[in-house]
Amino acid sequence: MRVVVDTNISVSAIMNAAGSPRQLLRLCLEGQMVPLTGNALYNEYEAVLARPALFENRPVSMKEIETLFDAFMSVCVWTPVYFLLRPNLPDEADNHLLELAVAGNARAIATANKRDLSGGQLHFPDIAVGTASEILELKEMDEWRR
Repeated sequence: MRVVVDTNISVSAIMNAAGSPRQLLRLCLEGQMVPLTGNALYNEYEAVLARPALFENRPVSMKEIETLFDAFMSVCVWTPVYFLLRPNLPDEADNHLLELAVAGNARAIATANKRDLSGGQLHFPDIAVGTASEILELKEMDEWRR
């Protein structure tokens, strides 16, 4: 299953040892899900990692976070985006996630901010937008249907 993982899911996976975001990232690292990335999403990940205050008072060091990021990027499929779908979403800053999903033929976008990724002018019914737990359920349902 090809999936776009929003930065808020990655941050949540780092901050919380248990939970669906951590499980989703683990499945990506184990090769059970195929995460997509591109220029805009990669730059967003880098910008988030450049904010050490975000990760203060966490049991994970910045070195461990960087190692996790490198491991995650090593399993991501780099996906060039040739067509922009703008204006589309209410929050312009989130268009790159949908554009990446379309360009990479993703089955889903995992995000903690579903509201900003719905209600666009263009509709892509084959791309599910959901929380980490919803995407994990979708993966199970897709496997069951096979």
